Amino acid sequence: MNLPANTALFTPSWDAELELGYGRFGESTRPTLRRHAGPLRVQKHLYAEGPQVCQHIIVHPPGGIAGGDRLNIRASVGPGAWAQLTSPGAAKWYRAAGPAYQTVELKVAAGATLEWLPQETIVFSAARAELSTRIELEGDARLFYWDMVALGRQASDEHFDLGHFQSQLDIRRDGRLLWHERQRIVGGDGLLHSPIGLDGHPVFATLLVTGDINPELLETCRSLPNPVRGDLTQLPGLLVARCLAAEALQARGWLIDLWHLLRPALLGRAALAPRIWST
Repeated sequence: MNLPANTALFTPSWDAELELGYGRFGESTRPTLRRHAGPLRVQKHLYAEGPQVCQHIIVHPPGGIAGGDRLNIRASVGPGAWAQLTSPGAAKWYRAAGPAYQTVELKVAAGATLEWLPQETIVFSAARAELSTRIELEGDARLFYWDMVALGRQASDEHFDLGHFQSQLDIRRDGRLLWHERQRIVGGDGLLHSPIGLDGHPVFATLLVTGDINPELLETCRSLPNPVRGDLTQLPGLLVARCLAAEALQARGWLIDLWHLLRPALLGRAALAPRIWST
């Protein structure tokens, strides 16, 4: 049957929620809560490093986020527990007439460790992506966090000419603001190519890890042989690393190289890459 030319296509939005909890039991970390609604869930928990570190892979089965979609992720790591959260592949934000949303709320109790290590976010031209992340740390809780964003699709020669990407990140320790940032990037804006903006780089990445490193390790991190344009800054109790890159694989490689250097120094464990990163 042929539809009239002015018939609008029905594209329903999806709401999805995921709530996770982790606790320390003896020498092991175990899931204490796993609740989901809609197309967002985790695979079976893994112990590639032994029982101390519980790894979960967050999966969004539709494979992409479209206009009107809302993703809500909450995770709580109990005292002394250690959780590592990652993803099986890139998150794709599709072009859409209206915005799509992702909200992440993470809580890390005293003595606990959280590694938030998702793979890259790809924002298609004409997408309208709005992300908000809030992280609450208690006492001496430890955090290793990164994110990577690719604007447009370089493999398809698609530039970020339309739409917008906006995000907000707040990290607090015992209620005191430790880190705050907001950004909004509009498709086709001059800052995409300006030297005071992205300077023509379609990919940018941020790494934040609690703790302090010595000057020698800081220089080793700065000397990594990687084609990104990046640097690190040691703030009181927080190390910040940022880079600009021509493609997501470069930024991803730089973050993983930093993780290999910083994880033993700040978290006391050698870095063992999740197998999902190699598939």
